[in-house]
Amino acid sequence: MTEREKWEAGLWYDANFDEELRIEREKAEERYTEFNQTRPSQKEKRAELLPGMAEDVVILPHFYTDYGYNCVIGAGSYLNHGAYLMDCAKITIGQHCFIGPGCGMYTAIHPILPQERNSGLELCKPITLGDNVWLGGDVTILPGVTIGSNTVIGAGSVVVKDIPSGVVAVGNPCKVVRPITEEDSIYFHKD
Repeated sequence: MTEREKWEAGLWYDANFDEELRIEREKAEERYTEFNQTRPSQKEKRAELLPGMAEDVVILPHFYTDYGYNCVIGAGSYLNHGAYLMDCAKITIGQHCFIGPGCGMYTAIHPILPQERNSGLELCKPITLGDNVWLGGDVTILPGVTIGSNTVIGAGSVVVKDIPSGVVAVGNPCKVVRPITEEDSIYFHKD
């Protein structure tokens, strides 16, 4: 079984020293470097460089990814400066998501024991964001996490487990603090 086959089967695989995967990451680095040098008006060129990106997606430079082809970004989403999508497993971002500056989504898991970690082994789990999710600046999302639709994650939070739909969650580790209600509307408290 090749390292790619192990990777695709959800098994531990050699992510660091396998030549095929190293070449794939190098190609991604070429693509995101080119992406980061495009002008905002070059939407067609950007779409070529990140094929899983829907129309009307805005990604501000600098943007980083490990492979690029494991990223699916829904229509109307906005990724602010410095987003890093470590897409060893699939990362799905729903429609109309706001991703604050400096956010990182990390799908890779490394062994705890140093001799195993130094061998290049890695396991990965997907990350999923529903529609209308807002991540404040510098939010970190760890492997295997799903965030439900219409949820807000406060700036600086570290999301280590699933967060349901329709809530505000903050902290390290990130925890739900309250549901989102009609009272959150900017029009609710009109004078």
